[in-house]
Amino acid sequence: MAEKQEEPSNTQNGEPDNAEEGEEKKKKKLRREDLPPFEIVTGERLPAIFFKFQFRNVEYSSGRNKTFLCYVVETQGKESVTSRGYLEDEHAAAHAEMAFFNTILPKCDSSLRYNITWYVSSSPCVTCAERIIETLKKNKNLRLTIMVGRLFMWEEPEMQAALKNMKSAGCKLRIMKPQDFEYVWQNFVEQEEGEEAKDFVPWEDIQENFNYYEEKLAEILH
Repeated sequence: MAEKQEEPSNTQNGEPDNAEEGEEKKKKKLRREDLPPFEIVTGERLPAIFFKFQFRNVEYSSGRNKTFLCYVVETQGKESVTSRGYLEDEHAAAHAEMAFFNTILPKCDSSLRYNITWYVSSSPCVTCAERIIETLKKNKNLRLTIMVGRLFMWEEPEMQAALKNMKSAGCKLRIMKPQDFEYVWQNFVEQEEGEEAKDFVPWEDIQENFNYYEEKLAEILH
């Protein structure tokens, strides 16, 4: 089973013990809109220390309040073109997924076909899932595959429904295998200046955690 870290109680988090108020807090967290917006960071390669912490496929891990989205956009046609980069948000309200649609997608030509692959530290929240579904319905020239390191709040019915709706809209959802983490390391992570490129070193439970999340996603999407 994927590694779990104990979370503090409601009172430690400053959350109400009242069940009704607590449920409202949970719904807001599902949509990740209860934090103030922060600036979106863009680039070609992300720092290795961020990758090692943010992409690690543990569950319920504290401190991982960023979303990292590495993207590959392949243009289909006589002259195939591939572009890549990454987007990072400081807090959940900034939505790296939204940033892709607002800053990267407008550069795509509606007359061409595109295969887009995301490698994301965690799966989209409900709000981002809704935007993904809307975008795919409006842009039939897009094919989107999302590779995720972790599943975000997958136990919640609203989140499970959002993932199912994404699949129905044509989005391919996959859990990142160890080979996918290695691909991100080689193609999206910056190395120390002046040093030779270092090989990807998988963490001890990477395969076990992949198996765990793959099983959970299959149960949701069946």
